[in-house]
Amino acid sequence: MKKFIDDIADTDDEKFLILKKLRKIVFDTYPEVDERIMYGGIMFSLSDDFGGAFVSKKHVSFEFSKGFEFDDPLNLLEGAGKSRRHLKLRTIADIDDKQFDFFVKQAT
Repeated sequence: MKKFIDDIADTDDEKFLILKKLRKIVFDTYPEVDERIMYGGIMFSLSDDFGGAFVSKKHVSFEFSKGFEFDDPLNLLEGAGKSRRHLKLRTIADIDDKQFDFFVKQAT
């Protein structure tokens, strides 16, 4: 885990800060959460996987495993698949602007 995060810190400060804040919100919301590297990102789980953070060239995406069930009155979640929905976070401000904590609280 440390190497994965350190590699991001070495290559892109903004994405590192986004990832750091996402992890903090997840751990503040669910102190007992487990995380592991999977699918090229960080997967978060309690009894089951509920989401994951993935770094791409232009943004950090947080994928919610059952995002189709979420209350999303402002239509902030993206995706049209069977169950997953995601937020694309390009700046640290997007975490608040796209109400990440609101969605994390719905994740389990």
